Amino acid sequence: MIIVTGANRGLGKAISERLNKRGEKVIGLVRTTNDLDIESIKCDVSDYKSVKKASREIKKMKTSIKAFINVAGVASMNMAVTTDNLTVQKLIQTNLVGTIYCCQLFAPIMLRYKNGSFINFSTIAVALALKGESVYAASKAGVEAFSRSFAREMADFNIRVNCISPGPIPTDLLKGVTDNQIEKITSQQIIPKQFKKSDVCDLVELLIDKKSSSLSGQVLNVGGV
Repeated sequence: MIIVTGANRGLGKAISERLNKRGEKVIGLVRTTNDLDIESIKCDVSDYKSVKKASREIKKMKTSIKAFINVAGVASMNMAVTTDNLTVQKLIQTNLVGTIYCCQLFAPIMLRYKNGSFINFSTIAVALALKGESVYAASKAGVEAFSRSFAREMADFNIRVNCISPGPIPTDLLKGVTDNQIEKITSQQIIPKQFKKSDVCDLVELLIDKKSSSLSGQVLNVGGV
């Protein structure tokens, strides 16, 4: 099976739909289970007890996890000095701590079968050090650092860990971001254009495929930096 967090919207939904169409058994971990065409489990990745409960439900299914894809996340475009403390906590708790919870609680299921792949999500704001995204970038930089070390910890068990780092992708996270702001970001990429959700789905398919068996501990920046 393949597990996708945040599968009810944005990139998570696009990835789930793509994998489902190609015949994979996909289970979404979502905060609300409405309007989903795939099997889902209610889960708030920022809550340890919630993630643990979800992992127990998956464990009862007694099947291997082909890939665990950590898409769920929140974004905020603000200068650090104008970002309130609740937003700081939400960004760190959801993006970084949530990813860690999912990896540490679902890894034991993969360890049992000595096979699997974690795909975590960062942002190109890390590599480009984007102005106005310092706290958001910090939460995702933590994801990248964690993923590289976690990849080494899992290597002896035939489990790979990689990151996808998208630039501006048309999802709800871009609400309120002007076309001018998007253009300023994409102009700093090696390939200076805005990519689509389908481009990210292509990368996900690559990372769960045997053709990428030599890749672990890597950060793939969509558009290049």
